[in-house]
Amino acid sequence: MIANIARNILKGINRRLNAPNWKSFRHLEPISNVFGYDRGNQSIHRYYIDNFVAMNAGKIKGRTLEVAERTYTQRHGQQVTQADIIHYSEHKGDGSFIGDLTKQETLPEERFDTFVCTQTFNFIYDFKAAIQGSKYVLKPGGFLIATVSGIQQISTYDASRWGDYWRFTSESCKKGFGEIFGEANVEVTTFGNVLASIAALEGLSATELTKEELAFSDPSYEIIIGIVARKN
Repeated sequence: MIANIARNILKGINRRLNAPNWKSFRHLEPISNVFGYDRGNQSIHRYYIDNFVAMNAGKIKGRTLEVAERTYTQRHGQQVTQADIIHYSEHKGDGSFIGDLTKQETLPEERFDTFVCTQTFNFIYDFKAAIQGSKYVLKPGGFLIATVSGIQQISTYDASRWGDYWRFTSESCKKGFGEIFGEANVEVTTFGNVLASIAALEGLSATELTKEELAFSDPSYEIIIGIVARKN
């Protein structure tokens, strides 16, 4: 508790000492290169992701699957009977298994009612095969709740481990997911605007913008694209 309070105080001090100069962004390095986590508890990308998952909380029920952890299932799930985790390379027990979304032979077939898959397809080179794998693990009538990045810096953490390959648009998501799930079974939602995009690229945290500034949506500046795909 004390450690968390101290960290939050330090983040507040960092925000004040390194406040953005909104009149001039004439510099070559971002204010923060760790997505603003040294300035606040939530990045702008994660703010939008959390909002999107919350919008679809009613679909997170029954037996669920999530990548690497149960964060969004535990936060937003409703009537969840079992929450499983898929890992790419490291098995941690506790209802988790190792699987490769691009290789169906490593995946259980038609086992889950909901698959929460945030910020994953950007880091899979064969993302079409990964979408196929996501459909493969769902029961008929099950939902994939996914997010991908549009405007975002390279994630050095992910790039050094499995690669950072893609940035998406709402159109590429409609076509890509629609080709596999069927266009009528795919809904796409976008989040972002020019101010939020600049702030995110500069590494500001979500707490440094107002809720109104974050909520304004400009389809020309897609920071996060949310996808809901239903398996027939």
